Amino acid sequence: MANESDRLSKLMALLAAEPDDGFLLYGLAQELQKLGRHAEAAAQYDRVIAVDPKQCYAFFHKAKSLEQAGQRAEAVATLRTGLAHARKVGDHKAASEIEGYLDDME
Repeated sequence: MANESDRLSKLMALLAAEPDDGFLLYGLAQELQKLGRHAEAAAQYDRVIAVDPKQCYAFFHKAKSLEQAGQRAEAVATLRTGLAHARKVGDHKAASEIEGYLDDME
């Protein structure tokens, strides 16, 4: 089983070849979040949202990173934006989960 730094290194190498791959960016953000690197994770989730606008769960996980970094107000704002976005693109499952998280935060 690869350790965390190996996974991070592999993701970074793959992204060097495919810098706008939403799946790889999402994976990198998830890995950074697991490592407790919340500010970096939040920035990567922003990149995911920019390159793959239908990836509504990036808002959910960005909010988690922000909350874990002690940025509660920013997390709530991200959830509100994500909820509106999920509804706009018709991702009802993501909208429901984002709304539940938002209800817990407010």
